Amino acid sequence: MSKVSFKPGTMIYPLPAVMVSCGESEEEYNIITIGWVGTICSEPPMCYISIRKSRLSHEIISRTKAFVINLTTKDLTKATDWCGVKSGRDYNKFKETALTPIPALKVKAPMIEESPLNIECEVVEIKELGSHDMFIARVVNVNADNKLIDPQTNAFELEKANLLAYSHGKYYSIGEKLGFFGFSIEKKRKKKNPKKV
Repeated sequence: MSKVSFKPGTMIYPLPAVMVSCGESEEEYNIITIGWVGTICSEPPMCYISIRKSRLSHEIISRTKAFVINLTTKDLTKATDWCGVKSGRDYNKFKETALTPIPALKVKAPMIEESPLNIECEVVEIKELGSHDMFIARVVNVNADNKLIDPQTNAFELEKANLLAYSHGKYYSIGEKLGFFGFSIEKKRKKKNPKKV
């Protein structure tokens, strides 16, 4: 297999394309689309987002120390892209995209009602890295769309949400299931011999 070498760059794809909402009052509510996002710890649950210093959301979150990560779906692709290319200094993004702000339960920031999963976060550290600053946060609450809860088993079925992914400048819907965590080492169950009549 031959390889082509590129200069150093951010090429870890695919990534979730999330809409991060912030602001303590309706007058300053804002949404920023972020690809630089991820989980960094399980206990306690922690995550990060990285934002350019020039962005309005950087200013808001630096002050309020709170934000909500809203997962996005195929149906939210246009709004997700729009919130990433337009500035909250020029537009009210909730009004322009017809998205609905609802109060978060634990932090002073709005959630996006149309999102299937809203992750409420409290900033514990801001790391200056270069083009972006990393906001390291503790997850303090998670809100799920009840349509994704199986009424029979009470299981959360996020795979039914048609989640959005971002890869090298393009958006994709998540495809078919290929396995599950640990499937490669799962022991095959022996088939029971049918009872002879």
